[in-house]
Amino acid sequence: MWRESLLALSWIHALVAIILAIYGANTLLLTILYLRRRRQTPPQPPQPAEWPAVTVQAPIFNELHVVERLIDALAALDYPADRLQIQLLDDSTDETTALAAACIERTRAQGLSIELLHRQERPGFKAGALAAAMPQARGEIIAIFDADFVPAPDFLRHTVPYLLAEPRAGFIQTRWSHLNAGYSLLTRMQALALDGHFAVEQTVRQRSGWLFGFNGTAGLWRRSCIDDAGGWQSDTLCEDLDLSYRAQLAGWRGLYLPNVDAPAEIPPQLAALKRQQGRWAAGSIQAFRKLALPVARSPRPLSHKIEGWIHLGAYFCHPLMVLLLLLTLPLLWLGDPAANPLRWLLTYLGIVSVGPPLLYAVSQWELYRGQGWLRRLAVLPLLVLMGTGLALSNSAAVFRGLSGRPIEFRRTPKFRVQDRRDPWQNKRYALPLSWLVLGEAFLAGYALLAVVVALARGQYYAAPFLLLYVGGFGMMVVVGLAQGWQRQRPRRRYRGQAHRPAPLGVD
Repeated sequence: MWRESLLALSWIHALVAIILAIYGANTLLLTILYLRRRRQTPPQPPQPAEWPAVTVQAPIFNELHVVERLIDALAALDYPADRLQIQLLDDSTDETTALAAACIERTRAQGLSIELLHRQERPGFKAGALAAAMPQARGEIIAIFDADFVPAPDFLRHTVPYLLAEPRAGFIQTRWSHLNAGYSLLTRMQALALDGHFAVEQTVRQRSGWLFGFNGTAGLWRRSCIDDAGGWQSDTLCEDLDLSYRAQLAGWRGLYLPNVDAPAEIPPQLAALKRQQGRWAAGSIQAFRKLALPVARSPRPLSHKIEGWIHLGAYFCHPLMVLLLLLTLPLLWLGDPAANPLRWLLTYLGIVSVGPPLLYAVSQWELYRGQGWLRRLAVLPLLVLMGTGLALSNSAAVFRGLSGRPIEFRRTPKFRVQDRRDPWQNKRYALPLSWLVLGEAFLAGYALLAVVVALARGQYYAAPFLLLYVGGFGMMVVVGLAQGWQRQRPRRRYRGQAHRPAPLGVD
């Protein structure tokens, strides 16, 4: 009986490894295609004779630390004042509303059209706020910025002409850059991951004609495209991904402009990163459930459909990674070392796993040549560990997305930290340590036990693979506990003081 069970485990393990290998191979494909198409930049369109009306929408919820910076940045946009409308879509339940209202009153004195649209309730969360504001939007083009973004004054003048030059272009996404990439090791790792997505993946998907996603902020929408695609809908946490796919399936094109960037704040707290990743994971899987069949039924080529499914289902990798770990230990313990199929499975998985690191390396070379790109790439081993360590929290989010039940939109806290001396621990919105750290500690110990078993049975090939899990989950535990302790320590030691010591972060 145990032989049949072992055989079943082997087949499941093989299937999981093959699926993960497909994702790794696809990342390698994206990198290769990028190197072939990186010079296919769209020509700069001419400036219009008459600038169209633009409505800038900024959805916020309890953003006490950054709302003034946001309003100041929007007020500084260099665009004809008579053609520009700014809407602050405020669902806040704290002092953010009063602070925003006072800042808006000062801004109106400059002659700008800026208004605060406050909702007492939050039906539909961000998607609901965007939908509720549309009847009052006067622009034929809608620009969207989240609270942590600080667009340059010339952002609209750089982007609007691209939308006007192509009548079937429904939306534009620009590249995210970073206000605080050098704040700590944690922010540097996140900056590297974001650069890989925005410099390489988004560029390749758009230039290959594949379906790609609007990232929710730092972009423009043609209002007629929003209406034609069915408007903002709140049945997923990734309303941006949902609408952009529906728009493209309806025949609209999306444009991606890697040469135009909008800087934003990177979460300095691991718990905040987990919340952000969890929302993206759950929302993406909700979008997968909603859009997988429409993508399949579309007249697009099969290759486009496959890439669309891989894109929408990217977060499935995380539960598969956890499952692969859980299966590896019993196979190492019970299997015949001489005939164990783990050897070739892990070998091929290791070969295609070079895809993500290569993608990140290419992104740094492309964005920061002559600016110390190799130094920026030095955190790559830690990013690999972080990506592994996030597997458990993201897996929980994936299962929430698959459940079909409504999920609360929990926004990522922002602290307005840019300089390394800026603390976040003493600020409102800092998150407590999650009990999920116990699960991460268990998986780190489980992986360490698997390493011991692999070495004891002479199956040395499995040890490097398993050590990624030990390091990844161990990182989540150590950093989570350290930041949880830091979050409490300043409150006890510096109670009542206006300034507190700089965060240790994970440096």
